[in-house]
Amino acid sequence: MNIQRIALIGGSGFVGRHLTRHLHNRGYQCRVITRHPHRHAALRTVAEVVGANPFARDELITALKGCNAAIHLTGILNSSGKRNSFRRVHVELVENVVAACLDAKVTRLLHMSALNADQASGGSQYLRSKGEGENRAHTLGKPNIAVTSFRPSVIFGPDDSFLNRFAALLRIPGPLPLACPDAKLSPVYIDDVVDAFANALEMRETFGRHYELCGPKVYTLEKLVRFIAERTGRRKIVIRLPDWASRLQASLLQYAPGKPFTPDNYLSLQTPNLCRQDGLAALGVTATSLENAGARILERLDRNQRRNAMRRLSQR
Repeated sequence: MNIQRIALIGGSGFVGRHLTRHLHNRGYQCRVITRHPHRHAALRTVAEVVGANPFARDELITALKGCNAAIHLTGILNSSGKRNSFRRVHVELVENVVAACLDAKVTRLLHMSALNADQASGGSQYLRSKGEGENRAHTLGKPNIAVTSFRPSVIFGPDDSFLNRFAALLRIPGPLPLACPDAKLSPVYIDDVVDAFANALEMRETFGRHYELCGPKVYTLEKLVRFIAERTGRRKIVIRLPDWASRLQASLLQYAPGKPFTPDNYLSLQTPNLCRQDGLAALGVTATSLENAGARILERLDRNQRRNAMRRLSQR
């Protein structure tokens, strides 16, 4: 395929920002489609930023015109009402994206799914809706759109909501009550994820395929938290919550600002977040370890926190 211009739906998010810059550096022309273009001025140095509501079919078709490929990255970790429900974002929006691509004559689509999204068992609405949306992308796009989907484990990077969230929790005085301490994860580095997307873009052998993306090592959630504490210089007592207490914590924290932990998050953690295939290797990417990239990110975060604390003290 000869792809020149790529539209990114959800391109202003964590993965989207990194992927847009990566594709720009590879010589592609990028168009970020967002409802709030004025909020993303920083992306204008590497992409055309276009205002459009991706749920509005006509607006999305107009925004996609002239693009050879589209990358759909939009997703939510927590549901909050009908306008922001798992089904609306993970299924109905996918249907709208595929239909708009067909009308705009976009013939290549990369779709962001989630690890374990293809497993019908389990009660997580997040995973079930992700799986249904991934299936829709592949089936509705045939035969006019070549679709490739990606199922990453938890993604870490300098501006993520994983390492940074736990680093913030570890700054709170007192012990840390940890739900689901034995949940298994295989964190994958953001640079590896965007490499995988970019490599797959014009590889015909990836058409119609699903790729699981994981880091090189498996951790329990407790080991990950202790690793973050060590690298940020935090001495912290971690209290391993039993299953009943984990469920109770989720039922309470779903009402806290930002929904730090919900019953659906609890259900997602019941399925090991591990790859059954090495999708990174299949796409020519060598997985980066958390001990390598993650350590650098956390040590830099710790230095910045200490510097900011010293500044606050000097101003007193």
